[in-house]
Amino acid sequence: MTRPTLTQAVGPAHSRILGLGAVRGEQVVTNDDVAGPIDSSDEWIRQRTGIVTRRRARQDQDVLDLAEGAARAAVEDAGLTGADIDAVLLSTVTYFHQTPAGAAIIADRIGATPAAAYDISAACAGYCYGIAQADALVRSGNARHVLVVGAEKMSDFIDPTDRSISFLLGDGAGAVVVGPSDTPGIGPTVWGSDGGQAQLIRQTSSWKEAHETNGPWPTLRQEGASVFKWAVWQMAPVAEKAMAAAGVGPQDIEAFIPHQANMRIIDQMIKQLKLPEHVVVGRDIADTGNTSAASIPLATERLLREGQVSSGALALQIGFGAGLVYAAQVVVLP
Repeated sequence: MTRPTLTQAVGPAHSRILGLGAVRGEQVVTNDDVAGPIDSSDEWIRQRTGIVTRRRARQDQDVLDLAEGAARAAVEDAGLTGADIDAVLLSTVTYFHQTPAGAAIIADRIGATPAAAYDISAACAGYCYGIAQADALVRSGNARHVLVVGAEKMSDFIDPTDRSISFLLGDGAGAVVVGPSDTPGIGPTVWGSDGGQAQLIRQTSSWKEAHETNGPWPTLRQEGASVFKWAVWQMAPVAEKAMAAAGVGPQDIEAFIPHQANMRIIDQMIKQLKLPEHVVVGRDIADTGNTSAASIPLATERLLREGQVSSGALALQIGFGAGLVYAAQVVVLP
């Protein structure tokens, strides 16, 4: 018996980000608003985190509402319609349903059905994970246009009395469309995980435990000092590898857009990477807070909207967080 040779899909040689959209929570929450329950102050929070305000969504909004708004804006910015989207990837850890995937619902809401759709659970690295997968889908020929959404409603998982992470958190969504390009627009992704340190950022209990014990609502906790050391000392080498893989150096980078975890982490990473003074740095955390998977696209949107960086600029982006997971790549901004 002679077996036939399978035909494989073949896509374009390159991909890039074609459009960008962003939605922030409408409510502005100041440091004074959150300082009381953690026995803190505006000054302490600013010094420790660089946060002045954080944005949180209305109670009647859920994470899919935020995701939909960003998705629609990104598709429009790319000059496309929902019908042009072949795959939808939703990076989130704050969607309450185990199934069906929130991505499928977003695809339906924006008119992208029957696009492939699935969720990514990679916490603060989720957006960069999505970019890596979108790039691969386009270049493999399995999709022409891929919508990547990073969306979080972190306020649903906040314990107001927690001093480890809850006062950092905000709500929002950022989305991009990745499609074919005549020139390279997304560099190789350097990514990985270290599950041996999973306890450093965690949920206080599983949903099963909370249900069986009729216990408190699960919220987030982190071991702040350990996370700080890991992010500063372990993530800078990852960013360096991403630049090397893309064939560029610090002098070629025009924007550095890290996960908006903590301003002190961002400042230390800049020192470790020895980035030149001309490099514009995303600091959206000061006004928006830590929005996990949404933080990098939100910071990117701010830089472009405010004219701090221009379309076509080379940006180094890196996400890192619970897992512990991480991912970095150099991209051409839309």
